[in-house]
Amino acid sequence: MEMTFGSRLKHAWNAFLGNEFFNYRYSLGPSYSYRPDRPIFSRGNERSIITSVYNRIALDAASIAIQHARLDDDGRFEDVIDSSLNNCLSLEANLDQTGRAFIQDVVMSMLDEGCVAIVPTDTDLDPETGSFKIEKMRTGKIVEWYPKHVRLRVYNENRGEKQDITLPKSTVAIVENPFFAVMNEPNSTMQRLIRKLNILDAIDEQSGSGKLNLIIQLPYVIKTEARRQQAEKRRKDIEEQLAGSKYGVAYTDGTEHVVQLNRPIDNNLMSQIEYLTSMLYSQLGITQGILDGTADDRTKLNYDNRTIEPILSAIVDEMKRKFLTKTARSQKQSILFFRDPFRLVPINDIAEIADKMTRNEIMTSNEIRQKIGMKPSKDPKADELRNSNLSAPKEEGNQPPSTSEGGKVQNESEV
Repeated sequence: MEMTFGSRLKHAWNAFLGNEFFNYRYSLGPSYSYRPDRPIFSRGNERSIITSVYNRIALDAASIAIQHARLDDDGRFEDVIDSSLNNCLSLEANLDQTGRAFIQDVVMSMLDEGCVAIVPTDTDLDPETGSFKIEKMRTGKIVEWYPKHVRLRVYNENRGEKQDITLPKSTVAIVENPFFAVMNEPNSTMQRLIRKLNILDAIDEQSGSGKLNLIIQLPYVIKTEARRQQAEKRRKDIEEQLAGSKYGVAYTDGTEHVVQLNRPIDNNLMSQIEYLTSMLYSQLGITQGILDGTADDRTKLNYDNRTIEPILSAIVDEMKRKFLTKTARSQKQSILFFRDPFRLVPINDIAEIADKMTRNEIMTSNEIRQKIGMKPSKDPKADELRNSNLSAPKEEGNQPPSTSEGGKVQNESEV
């Protein structure tokens, strides 16, 4: 039964009734069995070791909040700005991705390609005119470089496919992998590891292909055409025996000698792969414990400082440079990421650490609040570096007059 406009409004919540309307009245565009906007790894980077490294780093980087924020006069975080840019970073970057999924996409693409473009795909003004609000963002693959422009391959959600566009560098955040020398240079540790893994895969494929690579030494010399045909017939006979045998068994004449060329994987290749994997982990600040979730707190902290923080700093610094105008920066606007140093610490321990820091006059209350992403307190005492357990020293002019032994007030003139 065909639905009228009124009945569709009454049942607007019903996905099945609404689906009938779209099936017959609209062209929905091209369809795929996969997400067409997802990044595709370059050749060789889909190997399991490489993918596990990319995925771990991208997941951990995306778990840290990036926000459009306002700073106070001392350059400290004051408040989150309710803006479309902050909405992209924290909630919805585009039609297909949440803010977290978008950052994960940015990091994965950057690690794979060596650099990635963050492209504002929907703004309220032309970016070249000055200040603008970013409504949607996408990752873009840089396919060509020009002096002041870049050619990008970006997913167009209106057309449902990736499209090549040319944009000014000033309007696109171009984030380079801070580990480029380790991961993306042609002779870097990761690229050398990928080449060794390719060799290992080729050996595995050859071993699993069913080929035996045999040499059959026949009891006669093959010089004439008749002998050549006889040898070819013998070769085909052995192949047929092997193909028709359940267990791959064939028989030969007692005068024939068979040599199999298949060799086990070279131990030297495996040792090289293990060595390069260990070197890569060391250069990236990763351990096996980080990948399988068994790392202790000290190892995790080292990983956060050496690996995650440089990546987030590269992303945030470039977005501040390209997406915030000079006017916005003069208004104390910024883009910050909040890496909670206490996220691995139980709440009771956090309170104890904060108490020790303030009591020993190492940090003020507001400095501690800043570290965990909280707004500074407006209480003036929160900016004082003093032990809150001790009473504040009184000013000299306000000290009470001293008393004599008999309890009589002693004035300064009485000497």
